[in-house]
Amino acid sequence: MIKFLSEIFFSQLGFIFRMSFLLSIPLSAVAQTGYGISRGGSTYYSFIDYQRSFSRPQEAMARKVDTLKRQFAAKKLTWPANYIYIRSFKYDSQLEVWVKQRPADSFRLFKSYPVCALAGSLGPKRMQGDFQVPEGFYYINEFNPTSNYYLSLGLNYPNASDKVLSDSIKPGGEIYIHGSCVTVGCIPITDQQIDELYVLAAYAREQGQHYIPVHIFPCRYDVPKSAAYLDDLTKDDPVLKDFTNQLKDAYTYFEKNRRLPIVMITDDGRYHINGATMTSAPKNSTPAVLPALDQKAMASSKIAPPRKVRQLAALPEYVDQWPRYPGGTEAFTAFMDQVGSSVSGYLPNTLKRAFVQVEFVVDKDGVPVNFNVVRGLPGAETLHQQLLERLETMPTWSPALLNKKPVAKKMLQTLTIDAK
Repeated sequence: MIKFLSEIFFSQLGFIFRMSFLLSIPLSAVAQTGYGISRGGSTYYSFIDYQRSFSRPQEAMARKVDTLKRQFAAKKLTWPANYIYIRSFKYDSQLEVWVKQRPADSFRLFKSYPVCALAGSLGPKRMQGDFQVPEGFYYINEFNPTSNYYLSLGLNYPNASDKVLSDSIKPGGEIYIHGSCVTVGCIPITDQQIDELYVLAAYAREQGQHYIPVHIFPCRYDVPKSAAYLDDLTKDDPVLKDFTNQLKDAYTYFEKNRRLPIVMITDDGRYHINGATMTSAPKNSTPAVLPALDQKAMASSKIAPPRKVRQLAALPEYVDQWPRYPGGTEAFTAFMDQVGSSVSGYLPNTLKRAFVQVEFVVDKDGVPVNFNVVRGLPGAETLHQQLLERLETMPTWSPALLNKKPVAKKMLQTLTIDAK
């Protein structure tokens, strides 16, 4: 059985997600009323009017609307598009815009833009400061008309899957599609191109598409050069291989049907593509039965057994308040940095830096227990054992709260270990 993190399904988004929505414009700049959009004492009765109240979107619309109308007409498309879908390919450095008018229509490709810079490498974003562009299924949750990068469209990273699989304290955030052609983890295009994309998205928002889907893939799976690069990258990393196959299911579904798949998320953070010919998903969500995780891989990712163990009841998926480390986030970061530094001497000689992912549970009395290495280094048993011994000296936390009562909560953390 697949256990969903999700509660509401929007068919045009092609994605199921939790009920924690953001307005499509910065909350600091605007207030939604029963009659319109308010800003600075003025009320705007349409989203386009509101965007025109900022100089950059106003100038973009003046430059681009007529051009876009002509481009739509040349492709026998109706302006403005009621629904748009954006997908990006990291290795191929492309961003596509697909459009349609009615929910029952198939999407048609309007335009492709080159992505003009790339940070990081292929693979998902899992922590703040890793410079990775996320991979997965997102939607636009912000229109920023005064961006430091000219104009920008914000994405809802971390999504429900990222919140399970990424660093629980510092997963990162503030991921945008933006102009200025520079990046430290976003998707940059030129100012002329973000002009068009921003206008397209604003008009779709005006037409009622509140959640514009953005799917980010490592590469085009049906381009031989791209697929070969991805295969080579993932051949020794079964976890990454399994993740990219999950995304491939969605890519294949859209290529076949020109419709968005329904994307669901299991309680372990895996994507499940409803209706796809599955290349990755098991029949249940238990990590031990993932077909891509063979015994060798499991030996490298779960090596050191936890010793500070408690038998715990089912852990809540959501809490009202997360556990709090004594001294706050900075103190926790300092502790983890100290632990990482203390085990650096156990790194294999061939490595200058490694990332090790660990999990533990902050019990309802605040005691951290059940430490475990969930993603480590092949053949580094001593490193993992030493790491767990140091982590088990962690002090008592303030426990998580649910309905004002303390509860146990699982935590996921990535440590950076640098050779001395």
